[in-house]
Amino acid sequence: MPDIYAPCHIAGGMTAYGFENDPKRIGFQCARYKVVAKLLEGKRHVLEVGCADGFGARIVRQHVALVDAVDRDPEAIWQAILNGSPRWPIAFQTHNILDGPRTGYDAAYCLDLFEHIPPIDEDKLLANLCACAPVCIIGTPSLESQAYASEISRAGHVNCVTKGGLRERMQRHWSQVFMLGMNDETLHVGHDGMTHYLFGIGVA
Repeated sequence: MPDIYAPCHIAGGMTAYGFENDPKRIGFQCARYKVVAKLLEGKRHVLEVGCADGFGARIVRQHVALVDAVDRDPEAIWQAILNGSPRWPIAFQTHNILDGPRTGYDAAYCLDLFEHIPPIDEDKLLANLCACAPVCIIGTPSLESQAYASEISRAGHVNCVTKGGLRERMQRHWSQVFMLGMNDETLHVGHDGMTHYLFGIGVA
């Protein structure tokens, strides 16, 4: 799987690449977006950060009034616009969250982005996410999951953390932090070390 923060040269975008090379992964991706969609259901204006080709944003848009989605890769944003639907309007724009926040939203979220941000930049990422909206959801693979990740996936994952590690980092920026775990399409509330995917929910 290519680095989510690398240019998207595959025709159809990252989702097309995943469907060709690991079709079942699309199920995991949709399940993660569905969790975000249900947690943010009823919100008026929501921001996705690191949307890549925009595939998952439509799932969230089904449950909220407005979605803006940004990514630093203009090629990915081009794919997202190309694959857009007038039935599910989403405003896709090129923007690097490390350059500054986008403000005025009811909630923000980013999935599969945190692990690609070098540790030196993680505080800047979290501070800018916190400035975007009073509620933020961060989804990222757990450190423990990397023992089972492919070599190419691990190469792009430069900042995987434990559940406790993500909580501690988010508590520097949000007054309340709630944690969830997920394995494939199923929410996981068992032993933290057996959690493949982490959700951190920050409330200002």
